[in-house]
Amino acid sequence: MKTHHLKTWPVYFTESKIGNKNFEIRKNDRDFHVGDILILEEYDITSKKYTGNTLSVAVTYTTFFGCADGYIVMGVRERK
Repeated sequence: MKTHHLKTWPVYFTESKIGNKNFEIRKNDRDFHVGDILILEEYDITSKKYTGNTLSVAVTYTTFFGCADGYIVMGVRERK
């Protein structure tokens, strides 16, 4: 199990925070696995700064089906 800190744009961060977005599609450059922890860090693309808002989620499922080469889809669930 690894912990990964991931830059997340505000629109996606908000949808994850309110529970509408329970997946992440990312380049699989970190060898993601079920059981990993993702720390989603809200990043304002306009100011090019982190907002300080974070969300911790656990990877519950992974698939490469339908993904561009080198990408992964991860099912995630918020950690309390």
